[in-house]
Amino acid sequence: MLYTIGDLHLSLSSGKSMEVFGGAWQNYVEKIKEGFSTLKEDDLTVLCGDISWGMTLEESEEDFLFIECLPGKKLILKGNHDFWFSTAAKLSRFFEERGIESIRLLNNNSFEYGDFDICGSRGWFFEENKGTEHDKKMVSREVQRIEMSINAGKHEKKILFLHYPPVFGTYTCDPILELIEKYKIERCYYGHIHGDGIRYAFNGNRNGTVYKLVSADFINFKPVCVESTDFS
Repeated sequence: MLYTIGDLHLSLSSGKSMEVFGGAWQNYVEKIKEGFSTLKEDDLTVLCGDISWGMTLEESEEDFLFIECLPGKKLILKGNHDFWFSTAAKLSRFFEERGIESIRLLNNNSFEYGDFDICGSRGWFFEENKGTEHDKKMVSREVQRIEMSINAGKHEKKILFLHYPPVFGTYTCDPILELIEKYKIERCYYGHIHGDGIRYAFNGNRNGTVYKLVSADFINFKPVCVESTDFS
């Protein structure tokens, strides 16, 4: 089975626990462990960014070892807080040196799952800096990365995983939405949104694509099954 969850925000060695936000985040590491406990070793989970608070791979080592011990295989994509990421080659070498075998990076590539391709990238939130030139460059870059991921696969049907929401309240990231519609993406899963912002998250069908928020605190730290009659 295919699952997804976003924003684990692990900090097993970096000392920046999400428990300071109270409520749902109390004992969240144990909640994550419990949430994964029903998964099987042949299941696959896509982690939609904001994986570790570590500023470097070394600071994130315990977090990745924790993820390695969770059931099943995992695909990870970058979030806005994943400062540990530098290059795909360095990450692959880091995993190899530490015997981490269940985690792969979704970055400018795609993975086959049944009759679908799993595609993804970080995306961008254009309003964060009020539409600066930097934002415009980042949106353009992310559009290229998403399209590269989509074109890397061989199947007509695609599922897209992002960190940033392409739709949030009255906000839309039009270049990314246009790309989603161009390739007739059936479903798009995203994270990033927490707390009071959840009420503005879009969960539903927009122009033929189903969008779903999968931030860990929104889904009670339990990976959600990517449901479809085409998955078995």
